[in-house]
Amino acid sequence: MRRIPRHPHPKHTPGAAPDSGKWIMKKIVALIGAGQMASALTFPLIENGHEVRLIGSPLDDGIIDRLREDRYHVNLRRTLHEGISYYKNDRMREAIEGADLIVCGVSSFGVEWFADEVLPILDEDVPVISVTKGMLDHEDGSMQTYPEYWKSRVPEDSALRFYAIGGPCTARDLADHDPSFVGFCGPDFSTLEWIRSVFSTPYYIISLTLDTVGLECAVALKNGYALGTAMAIGIKERLGDDGIDHNNMKSALFQQSVREMMDLLALVGGGAENIMFAAGDLDVTISAGRSRTVGLLLGKGLAIEEILEQLKGQTLEAVVIATRTARAVKALAKRGIVREEDYPLLMHVNALLNEGAELDIPWKQFEQRIG
Repeated sequence: MRRIPRHPHPKHTPGAAPDSGKWIMKKIVALIGAGQMASALTFPLIENGHEVRLIGSPLDDGIIDRLREDRYHVNLRRTLHEGISYYKNDRMREAIEGADLIVCGVSSFGVEWFADEVLPILDEDVPVISVTKGMLDHEDGSMQTYPEYWKSRVPEDSALRFYAIGGPCTARDLADHDPSFVGFCGPDFSTLEWIRSVFSTPYYIISLTLDTVGLECAVALKNGYALGTAMAIGIKERLGDDGIDHNNMKSALFQQSVREMMDLLALVGGGAENIMFAAGDLDVTISAGRSRTVGLLLGKGLAIEEILEQLKGQTLEAVVIATRTARAVKALAKRGIVREEDYPLLMHVNALLNEGAELDIPWKQFEQRIG
């Protein structure tokens, strides 16, 4: 398939030494997927003076129609800045032509679509950065980040480079300019520094790392564990005002989540320092969102079938990542590499989601000898 030709204006070449003169120039940023996070990222981009093109996926036509009408995003529930150009999926080629940076903003359910429909038409010299959180699991128990997967889907000699964003950042808070501290990861620091210069504002704080596996796995894992930790909120609501705050219960689940995520990070070869992004993202995800809602309803005693019916039509990333992670652990356990009993919270969440189990948090299995 023919690739979009490069626009003649100056670009940053991936891996090249930083050029401060290029950094301050107005850039063209094309965001593919008009979901909440990609749309929230338009705030720092517009405020930094860049040309912003927001491109809907095949599922985003209604969102794009409303944005064209009055700039209001029906899911983000915020009005976007003036000056953004809105495109539907059928104008994808036109929308990405001449872009200096591509942002992948699809959900985990759009990962295959992005690989099939978008990667073949991208300019190989333009970096791609993703806000899509999640991982793929394979039969042998190995797990693969989305940047790794996309890299595997392009020719070996392709110059396409993939970067990603992770960390505790909800879309509405970012749109409202609440200070947000995230990590950008990828294969080289020079491009990461350049991408940071495109996005960075006083309220959008960005650390950089070459540890793509560590950062991406950390922020993917937290979705499943946010579901597990939020069960304490549902249990508290189910018990009503029984005179106990139940903060210990929620903290215990948070603590166990961090321990299991640390072990999983080591298992996939991610650096232990990335646990800060996992823990921060875990905290913000428990505070609001669909992962919290699923866990809360499980804690109230609802079966997963009832929950899926209540949340019909919503993207439930937590269910996907918890299932995939548990499936990977089970496969590794069969190979003798890990023990399922070392991940009691994950295994119980998986049993609730996929095995028809009833809520019975295995508290005593959390006990261990340390040191």
